[in-house]
Amino acid sequence: MRTTLPRRRGAVAAMAVTGLLGAGLAASAAVAADSPARTGDSAAGPASPASPASPASPATSTTSTPIKHLVVLFDENVSFDHYFGTYPKAANTDGVRFTAAKHTPAVDDYLAHPELLKAKSARHPDGNPNAMPPFRFSPDEAVTCDQGHSYTPEEKAIDGGAMDKFVESVSGDTCGLLNRVGQTMGYFDGNTVTGLWNYAQHFAMSDNAWSDTFGPSTPGALEVVSGQTHGVRSYDPTSGTENPTPTSTPDSYAVHAPDASGVGTVIGDPDPVYDDCADANHTKTSALAGMVPEDRNIGDLLDAKSVSWGWFQGGFAPDVPYAGAGTYAQCTHTSTNIDGTPDVDYNPHHEPFQYYKSTANPHHLAPASPAEIGHDGQANHQYDLSLFYDALANKDGASLPAVSYLKAKNVEDGHAAYSDPIDEQHFLTRTINAVMKSSYWKDTAIVVTYDDSDGWYDHVAPTITNSSTTADDTSTCTAPAAAGVPMLNGLQDRCGPGQRIPFLVISPYAKQNYVGSSLITQSSVVRFIEDNWSLGTIGGGSFADTAGTITPLFDFSHRHLAPVLLRSNGTVKATGAKARAGR
Repeated sequence: MRTTLPRRRGAVAAMAVTGLLGAGLAASAAVAADSPARTGDSAAGPASPASPASPASPATSTTSTPIKHLVVLFDENVSFDHYFGTYPKAANTDGVRFTAAKHTPAVDDYLAHPELLKAKSARHPDGNPNAMPPFRFSPDEAVTCDQGHSYTPEEKAIDGGAMDKFVESVSGDTCGLLNRVGQTMGYFDGNTVTGLWNYAQHFAMSDNAWSDTFGPSTPGALEVVSGQTHGVRSYDPTSGTENPTPTSTPDSYAVHAPDASGVGTVIGDPDPVYDDCADANHTKTSALAGMVPEDRNIGDLLDAKSVSWGWFQGGFAPDVPYAGAGTYAQCTHTSTNIDGTPDVDYNPHHEPFQYYKSTANPHHLAPASPAEIGHDGQANHQYDLSLFYDALANKDGASLPAVSYLKAKNVEDGHAAYSDPIDEQHFLTRTINAVMKSSYWKDTAIVVTYDDSDGWYDHVAPTITNSSTTADDTSTCTAPAAAGVPMLNGLQDRCGPGQRIPFLVISPYAKQNYVGSSLITQSSVVRFIEDNWSLGTIGGGSFADTAGTITPLFDFSHRHLAPVLLRSNGTVKATGAKARAGR
């Protein structure tokens, strides 16, 4: 999937519908022609279940690159322009001062398209096509409303590539946070998201990374561990029985476009069935969702090759432990963000492995011993976030798994309304500093990316390479389908890519002060794991089978071991020898 950047906003606004569809077809052809064949890839055709995992092979640490440890920091709800819209130029009128290094590469942002910062008018006919132009949030406005980032509203905002319906379709203006109309058009700069801008200065990022599909958190979480949102059933929250039964049908929120067996696609945020803490610790009665046994995720492939791995999430350790049959573990601990707003630490629908029976830890059991972290055991690779830091420090016999996914507690995950970029920065700098000061830094890659865009405005239109034609879809996805853009494995309600999201690689092997422009998506993380540890592929219509590779963000012929330690406000504390000394 080595292809060029999607169309730029200016070209899209003037493009006729036939031109838009032709561009989509051309992109699809380019993907098919330029994506190398990979072991286990499945051909497009009728929907079919994935093959069962192959028997486990002897444990091996052999990798195809020098990367022996991958740490994925998977944060929430940010479009690329929302954090990097004016990179590397900050206003420097408030907050933390930021000055870019000389020769920082150009980025496809508002600086490349200054007309987008102006309202469209007779004087500025090339101005922003939305009801209002983008505006800067100050650091004092860090806690904002959540935007309307559901599957269909996001398609409406894209408006067939015109990128002109964000204010009408997704803007969240009525939550009581800030007095700003059209909040979807707001963006932060290096005076607020200072840490991410400094990581981009010293390592590599992409300005062509996308969510695999439109929609909210759960689809994005499933994509980054499987590349697949199809294969879901709904379950009764009380009895745990599957729907449909002779007296019931699939829940319309948990399952979209179901087949005759009630198996369909996730486009919303239903909680996972294999989780005691789902439905607010089973105090609510919303239908739950679970993936069918035939569907696999990257954990299944890692297990089959005896490669250590784990998902680590804030608040996963229950406040009330499981007490046996007829009881549930309960996750009730709360924290507050910088605005003083409390929220529960653990969010079940942010934990993708809990949707799969093969990789779930329903009762939130802790590992029997620290040495079990990353390996088979009663925790089944699902852990509290605190155990990641124990493994990083080799505490009590723990060791860092080869693959680690990290999810911050809610108030530090970046999700608008209950989190914010400043609290998120505290999590990022604390965690990345810890990795850099550990013995594992020399062969580790850290990926920072996001589950969805939250509906925040981004000026680049996606080139739809996977279409869909259900009642959930608008012309953004149905018009490409009519023009011949296919649906991978014939699976509906997986239209995408959706919107651009930030994507950074932080590693001794990452290119320095580099911006990559080859097209990648959330499932490119899955592809890197598959390829690096020679796992084969998930198949069954997984986007990872055709995803772009993140390897252009690396230079495996050169290793620069010097860490770059940041303060909690995102400024550089130490580099080089001083950083290695942990100062």
